[in-house]
Order: sequence, then C-alpha cells, then structure tokens
Amino acid sequence: MKVITKIAEMQKQIIQEKNNQKSIGFVPTMGYLHEGHMALIKRARQENDIVVLSVFVNPLQFGPSEDLEAYPRDFERDKKAAEDSGVDYFFYPDVNEMYPGAPSVKVIVQDRTEVLCGRSRPGHFDGVATVLTKLFNIVLPDRAYFGMKDAQQVAVVDGLIHDFHFPITLVPVETVREEDGLAKSSRNVNLLPEERKQAPALYESLKLAEHMINEGVRDPERIISSMAQHISGQTSGIIDYIEIYSYPDLKPVSKIQGKIIIALAVKFSRARLIDNMIVTVNE
Repeated sequence: MKVITKIAEMQKQIIQEKNNQKSIGFVPTMGYLHEGHMALIKRARQENDIVVLSVFVNPLQFGPSEDLEAYPRDFERDKKAAEDSGVDYFFYPDVNEMYPGAPSVKVIVQDRTEVLCGRSRPGHFDGVATVLTKLFNIVLPDRAYFGMKDAQQVAVVDGLIHDFHFPITLVPVETVREEDGLAKSSRNVNLLPEERKQAPALYESLKLAEHMINEGVRDPERIISSMAQHISGQTSGIIDYIEIYSYPDLKPVSKIQGKIIIALAVKFSRARLIDNMIVTVNE
C-alpha cells in the first residue's frame, strides 16, 4: 500500500493506473476506520483492480457548534486497517493541501438537504459536496462506495454525480451492525454503558416500522408514533427526529408506497446516533 499526501502525486498515480486499463474503486472517509468502512473497502476490492481510500477530516462539513478538533483521529491505526484490508493507495492530504486558499467556487446543494440531519446542519452537505467534487477529480474513480447508514449523504452524492455528469457509478453498501443491531459508528464509543445497552432500541423501532408496513399499515404518522413510543420507552435518549420520505429524492409522503426511507436520530448524553431503513412497497 502506498501512502500519498499530495494531490499532484495522487493524480499522477491514478493516471498511470488508468493508462494501464485498471479500474478504480474509491472509498472516501474521515478516518477512524471501523467495520462499516471495512465493508466498503471489501466491496471495492471485489469489484475493482485498484482501491483508493482517502482519510480527510473535512472542515467544511462541520458547523459552528460542532467541534472539529474533537473528531477522533488515529493515522497509524487507520493506515494499518487500510493495509490489512487490501487498499492500494491511502490518500491522506492535510487541510492546506485540500484548501490552500479561499475558494473561488463553492458547491451548493439545492435539494435533498432540508430534511433529516440536513435541517439541523445548514451548510453541512455543501461541505460534503465540495470535498467530494475535489476528491472525485483527484482520484477519478470508476466506482465510489458509501455506507447506507448515512442514507441522506448517499442521496446527496447521487444528485452530485448525476447533476455534474461524473462518469462514476455510486455503490451504496448496507449498514454494518453490531450483533444486537446497533449500527456501527465511531460515535458509539461516546455512549455511556447504560446508553449502550439501550441503543439497540433504535434498530428495533425500524424493524417495528417494517413489520407494520408488512402488515398493511400505510399511514406514515401512525408508524412514526409507534416508533417514537418504542424509543422513548426503551431509552433515555431524546428523539431528534423520526421521519419518512420517498427515496432518494427525500420528498414528503402521505402514504407508504414506492421506495421510501424511514430515518431517525436520537441524542444521548455524549452521542447523537442516526439509523435508517429503506423499504420498497409495490402495490
């Protein structure tokens, strides 16, 4: 595995690989790699000749009230995990390399951001779209891999690739979960022991929603109410939102039909957890 910190060097290596007719799979991350990231790398390894992993804690996607400096970082740990997983290129630029000066152009996301996490994080997805536009142009991937745990991000990336005509196939990868159903996340380490015991209730509420839909319930509000009751009864967390939208365009629905997302966010004392489920109803 080759560690690269400079954009010009990364582009040079990629152009050489492409000249040799090699396909490029790309896994962009903010580091502190866990099993969810490993699943993305594994899928990319299966489907491409070359796998590029980037680790970059992107300041543009942190809001004023979010602590950029507190975001977990561990270069040596990430490097070892990437190497053990079969990554070919580990792209690790610093902030000055990615943002050497004030930008003359910014990417503004116009749709799919006023709901779910985007509502409480204005500008967050602009930062995501901006850094991905840069990374896509640096790495020139054939396929890009994103976890469905952040399904809103996947929806935004889908729009970015489509609207800007990137010749990239977006590959969504299913959420990786603990044995008790809790979605894997670097934020899980911030849960207090009692909160960790309670946290599987989030996934249980999604399974409850799925069961209700399978039983014929088509009223979104009824499903949301049942989910909220389950989470409130099983955890000390404060519900940030439970919402149901069409997917991937994230529009409100008055009836459960077609492809929809059921998504939630719950705040515990030191961690805010998100989870979701995609359901397709054909009737």
